[in-house]
Amino acid sequence: MGETLYVNENKDASWKAVWEKNGGILIAAACLVLIVLAWSLERNGQGAWSIVFFVLAYAVGGYRKAWEGLETLIKEKDLDVDLLMVVAAAGAASIGYWLDGAILIFIFCLSGALEDYSMEKTNQDIAAILKYRPEEAVRLQDGVEVRIKASELQKKDLVLVRPGERIPCDGTIVEGSSAVDQATITGESIPLDKTLNDTVFAGTMNGQGALRVRVTQAAEDTLLSRIIHMVQEAKNELPPSQLFVERFEGIYAKSVVVLALLLMVLPPYLLNWSWEATIYRAMIFLVVASPCALVSSIMPAILSGISNAARKGVLFKGGVHLEQIGNVNTVVFDKTGTLTEGRPKVTDIRPAQGLTEVELLRLAASLENLSMHPIARAVVDKAAEQGIALEPATAMQAVTGMGVSGLVNGKSCRLGKRSLLLEAAMDQELLSEVKALEAEGKTVVFVELEGRYAGILAVQDTLRSNAAVAVKQLQAMNKRVVMLTGDATPTAEAIGRQAGIEEIYAEMLPDGKLEVIRKLTEKYGKVAMVGDGVNDAPALAASSVGIAMGAAGSDVALETANVVLMTDDIAKIPYAISLGSRTSRVIKQNITFALAVILILVVSNFAGGINLPSGVVSHEGSTLAVILSGLRLLR
Repeated sequence: MGETLYVNENKDASWKAVWEKNGGILIAAACLVLIVLAWSLERNGQGAWSIVFFVLAYAVGGYRKAWEGLETLIKEKDLDVDLLMVVAAAGAASIGYWLDGAILIFIFCLSGALEDYSMEKTNQDIAAILKYRPEEAVRLQDGVEVRIKASELQKKDLVLVRPGERIPCDGTIVEGSSAVDQATITGESIPLDKTLNDTVFAGTMNGQGALRVRVTQAAEDTLLSRIIHMVQEAKNELPPSQLFVERFEGIYAKSVVVLALLLMVLPPYLLNWSWEATIYRAMIFLVVASPCALVSSIMPAILSGISNAARKGVLFKGGVHLEQIGNVNTVVFDKTGTLTEGRPKVTDIRPAQGLTEVELLRLAASLENLSMHPIARAVVDKAAEQGIALEPATAMQAVTGMGVSGLVNGKSCRLGKRSLLLEAAMDQELLSEVKALEAEGKTVVFVELEGRYAGILAVQDTLRSNAAVAVKQLQAMNKRVVMLTGDATPTAEAIGRQAGIEEIYAEMLPDGKLEVIRKLTEKYGKVAMVGDGVNDAPALAASSVGIAMGAAGSDVALETANVVLMTDDIAKIPYAISLGSRTSRVIKQNITFALAVILILVVSNFAGGINLPSGVVSHEGSTLAVILSGLRLLR
């Protein structure tokens, strides 16, 4: 008995799923069958029975649209396009044009079903990322595995992720190594090798190795959760063009009804039309003048553009920002963490006479190994990159703002600014070399061994590999490119030269960046600001379009920005601007086409050149045409 009940429940669920997915098409098919039966009966002289089947066709095909239209009329005191269509069909039937009215109902019903399919395709693309949200996690408590809901994870929890499982949290690897597929978050197609202390994100796929991960963000604050939130916001936020069309639709629909009523009354007196022809022409006018295509000109294009961008790792928080970005004239970049990697790297190793580069790097890295200063980590990383084994260091002491000192293999060493090396003598040639490196925007680190000068290391925050390409593409699009930074002028100018940016504002505090954005907006028009840090938030908020780095960006920057680059790939900015321009162009084309079709059909109707079925086909065809035109942006 229980098994039978379970089978019935499964059948009910499957039928419900089929109905939700294909209900519109099934209704249209049933309506068509009833129309064919009614027409056959009419041809065979059974007029009374044919009218019964015509009424059934009207009811099956038109009840949903009629109900929705009446709800809008009663609850919102507004006229709906759906109601106009049903009234037009009923009007045709009232003067004996049963078949014409039935064809109107069928085509309108079929068109609605096809529109739903088109929009569902867009919604599926936008919301596809929802399926990557992990449902469960294995939390380790006192060495015991406990399976819990991923939504219950809190900061500092320890999570076990087995090979092939989806990672349930944002966190740091504390044990194990694996290749992690991050395509759901960053769009990168090749899995990245992850090991101790590397960051992983919820929703990404673990590869061949088991990982133990320390949770760094609660479930509601993970990068994936923020993406989902942004996607939902983007779907619900209407751009200005859509808001304008929706306001226009209400006024337009009322105007169409008033004109249709006048057409029902005046032509017999002014043009000597028969009452039958007058009402028929008024019904055609109701159909062809309805703004269905106009209403559908914008949102399919906007949602398709947002969907396209999301698949490529660019998240728009709303359609308004997709429209805005296509019109920007100036793109302003923050330097650190945006144009640059945000992590200093050793660029030059210059040992003193008697030492090799390997010996100097080993000495410096051994002394810096216990420090967490960014420059120290750059030196240690460089040694690891070259496979250099470090020597034991003891008695390490940090001298605030100057550097470090200690013993390496029992020998006294110092590393840091020139002023820290009190005893080491340096010649003029070396000092000139140091000035040349500093002129390139590099930070020079001096190394002393046993009271003698041992060499210098130059450290610099390196330009992102794709930064120069992105700048060149923007300039080719006739966009003004500007760099803002809090760094010293020599450093800023050096990075600017590498990136190909000539307009540079250095030594900027957050309020200074904000003032520059305002001045650029006044002078050149719409400005896009690209940043990643808390200090960029005011400038991001003041710009026409704020663009944040998704992986490297601070929470404040991500919240303030209108667009998020999930891959931190600034080469996507020219693509985003181009997509915004394409979207605006498609919307303008759709609106122009929709208005042109309405005008042609209205004029043709007055000239007596179309009947109701051809008017319906042309009208609904134009609606489908603008929807399909908008869906081009999915490519």
